[in-house]
Amino acid sequence: MADIFTTYYHSPVGLLKISGTENYISEVSFHDVTEKSEGNKKHLPPILIHCIEQLIQYFNGERRVFDLPINQEGTAFQKEVWNELCTIPYGRTISYLDLARKTGDPKATRAVANANGKNNVAIIVPCHRVIGSDKTLVGYGGGLWRKKWLLEHEMKVAHGVQTLF
Repeated sequence: MADIFTTYYHSPVGLLKISGTENYISEVSFHDVTEKSEGNKKHLPPILIHCIEQLIQYFNGERRVFDLPINQEGTAFQKEVWNELCTIPYGRTISYLDLARKTGDPKATRAVANANGKNNVAIIVPCHRVIGSDKTLVGYGGGLWRKKWLLEHEMKVAHGVQTLF
């Protein structure tokens, strides 16, 4: 089993916990307080440093696509949903129903929403870009205020306007 390294980044939407190995990122999650971390503090793999750099670029409006190796544990269906999330263009949104259709089963809206909620790599795997069919903001593990902030940030950078939900 590969060593897991963890670091934190103070982003405009709060503290982000970033974890991964020498080879991939396995977690980017929102935290309100820094956890006590044992070990692995002396050496931070370059991949985690690149992740922080790319997140900084994203928040500065300089990056729209992340190019980091990601590895999340999940079922084949969850991984399919997470892969589909990565195809949603920056500054755009789709509904849970549209996401279910993209996975081949329009009746799987709840399963898609559940898989979306199990995404452990926030922002990079852009689960925040999925909204309700009626265009409302629904369901975000990081809090709806963060989802709103991320979407408005992307709209402003992509289209030069800020859209309020």
